[in-house]
Amino acid sequence: MSLTMPHPRTAHSQAYVEESRSQVAPQAASTFDPAIRLLPRDLRQDARKLYSLLRTLDDLVDENDPEAAYRVEAVERWTDGHTVDTPETRILTDLSRRHTLPRESVSEFCEGMRLDLVGIDLETEADLERYCQFVGGSVGVILTRLFDTSNPDCESKMAALGRAFQRTNIVRDIDEDHEHGRLYIARTTIERFGLPSPGARGELLRDQIARADALYEEGLGAIPMLARGQRGMALSSALYREILRQIEREGYGRRPGRVAVPGWRRWLLVTEHRLKPAYG
Repeated sequence: MSLTMPHPRTAHSQAYVEESRSQVAPQAASTFDPAIRLLPRDLRQDARKLYSLLRTLDDLVDENDPEAAYRVEAVERWTDGHTVDTPETRILTDLSRRHTLPRESVSEFCEGMRLDLVGIDLETEADLERYCQFVGGSVGVILTRLFDTSNPDCESKMAALGRAFQRTNIVRDIDEDHEHGRLYIARTTIERFGLPSPGARGELLRDQIARADALYEEGLGAIPMLARGQRGMALSSALYREILRQIEREGYGRRPGRVAVPGWRRWLLVTEHRLKPAYG
């Protein structure tokens, strides 16, 4: 069934289709790019497609693009079995020919995007954890289906890993998000530690980093359970977790701005994981 949805541009024009296709291209400097290179050859392209789909929706929402709501809704319709032609639904349809995609997790990711569209209000750490499940844990479950597993515990652990990645994003991007009028810290946590301003957020970041590390400890147990892609997931986890260590090395937010892991540290992690044998 094909649906016609209102769109801020002419939805079926060739110009729109070509422009939308170009927006799905993944960013060259992605944290995930070195990890994708460690995947089995036949999985790399599918992983890049999935990443580009999710990243595009996230960027459209973050940038308040007029197409954002339309593109998110199109993916939601796809999860309900309808056909709406967008770059993202084309990717999903293509991937679903080779993998059993969890439509409920794709829908969950869209729910997180909708929270960002309307402006998220996080009262407690439980609210933040729920949001991290929407936009991060759901991705972990989708990746489980991409890489396959026979262990029933793998999806929940991969979801924990996805939430760890999202919490890492949040502590890394506090200043950048604040500039755009967003704050992904629970109100009760702010009441406990104060607003996370530069030079006055050490205790808050220690608390948030500890929560993220606990999720990494839970989630890393998923990697040996995966049938394929273990080294890629191990590297992406190491690269992301190193962001937390860099925040610590730089004094827990003494200076404003986004923390970046030095290139030589990233190179060491990439080299280490390239030389590691495949999981047994």
